[in-house]
Amino acid sequence: MEKRVTFSNTWLAAALILPQMLLVFVFFYWPTGEALYWAFTLERPFGGGNEWVGLYNFEGVFGDPKYWSSVRVSMIFAIAATVLSLVIAVLMALFVDRRLPGHQVYKFTFFLPYALAAPAVGLAFRFIFSPDAGFVSAINQFFPGLWNPALDGFDALLLIILAQAWSLVGYNFIFFLAALQSIPRTMSEAGAMDGAGVMRRMWDLQLPLITPTLFFLIVINITDSFVNSFGIVDITTGGGPARATDLMVYKIYTDGFQGKDYSLAAAQSIVLMVLIVALTFIQFRFIERRVHYT
Repeated sequence: MEKRVTFSNTWLAAALILPQMLLVFVFFYWPTGEALYWAFTLERPFGGGNEWVGLYNFEGVFGDPKYWSSVRVSMIFAIAATVLSLVIAVLMALFVDRRLPGHQVYKFTFFLPYALAAPAVGLAFRFIFSPDAGFVSAINQFFPGLWNPALDGFDALLLIILAQAWSLVGYNFIFFLAALQSIPRTMSEAGAMDGAGVMRRMWDLQLPLITPTLFFLIVINITDSFVNSFGIVDITTGGGPARATDLMVYKIYTDGFQGKDYSLAAAQSIVLMVLIVALTFIQFRFIERRVHYT
């Protein structure tokens, strides 16, 4: 019979748990409760009390064509950035896992993008891909107007997708590399002895075995693309041009802090939270079926 380990000193256990519980309450439950309260009330721009309005704010959200445009752009942004970052990260992890010359240096340099804050990434991409001063300006000299995120909505959306994907590559790379290194070397050696080439071993042996890590990263990347993309959008495009990069999280900021409509912004934040929960449920319900845990 297995003996259970118990913690006899309850006061010490409570003291150890209390700081974490306070952080969760102050930075998650309290703001969520305030957002729920504001979403069902009408908050005056300069204070002075709230008026209960029920679903009025949500009717304003769902009846706004600009909001649905924001949802569409956010979905495109999240899917494209997730796919791009995962593909690049898994390719880098596969090559580093082969222990090519200099692989220790690659481990360090490939992780560096994740150490940068989102505004710094947005500022760097804004200058690098500037049509007037960046390296793209040389291309624009031969093809005038080919690239201009300030005027072309497609270019602006592509720019923030590249920035978001680049910022997540390092995070994904570490997890993929750890998953690959957990695979016994004997499996790859056996495949090589059977005549399977490098690409064949990657596709048939290594990639199927890291599907649990891939599923985890899909959930994390999509969630991050919805909630942590504000810094990149704000510094790089400011939601423009013509709302082409006005993501849901950025629209919450513009309506709440610039438009002073806190109740409408609170309703949008609740909708965003529900959307993320729904997407996570769908991923666990359908995508996880294809994941094989060993």
